[in-house]
Amino acid sequence: MALDLVGAHVGACAFGEDEGTLLITESSIVNANRNPGKTRDQIEDELIETLGVEKVVWLAGVRGEDITDAHVDSLVRFTAPGVVLLDQAFPGTPPDSWSRSADQARSVLSKATDARGRRFEIIDLPQPDLDRITGEGDDFVSTYANFYIANDAVFMPRFGDTKADQRAKSILQEHFPKRDIVPVRIDTIASGGGGIHCSTHDQPGKPAA
Repeated sequence: MALDLVGAHVGACAFGEDEGTLLITESSIVNANRNPGKTRDQIEDELIETLGVEKVVWLAGVRGEDITDAHVDSLVRFTAPGVVLLDQAFPGTPPDSWSRSADQARSVLSKATDARGRRFEIIDLPQPDLDRITGEGDDFVSTYANFYIANDAVFMPRFGDTKADQRAKSILQEHFPKRDIVPVRIDTIASGGGGIHCSTHDQPGKPAA
């Protein structure tokens, strides 16, 4: 069965792990600009039937402030079943719709369980200091959560705030100890509202022996 939803095919508005749990932002898919006339329940049923997941955890997201309506891959990512990295604004940054979205996601995840009944372990992944990054633009996306997992490496954004870049690399290395963590400068992509994961399509790797 084909997935008859706009937005879900890109692997960005919905993100899962291999034990049946899917995270998704409501703003990006229960939205008249992508799936007019479809309710959240209808969309959830279609995701479960087509993707084979057992549980969908809905996060609010942010509507109308970027081209994606807040894809989940810039907000929260699995590192293992039951373990997630959650984007966090740089300490001291004034609250905005994005930090409130992260707060809402934390509230939901802290009370939710995954498909196996486990409580989520939530690890903060702080953003860089916007006064120290090398990129610019009103649409600039400064989240480290939009990383890409390859067979033997994780490609992460490098924004130019040396301390924050290193902190993010250390967090990723802790959670992906068998992969090289490769920082990549992405100012051009980020200035257009995108990231590394946004620009890729995952390909299945050869199963471990």
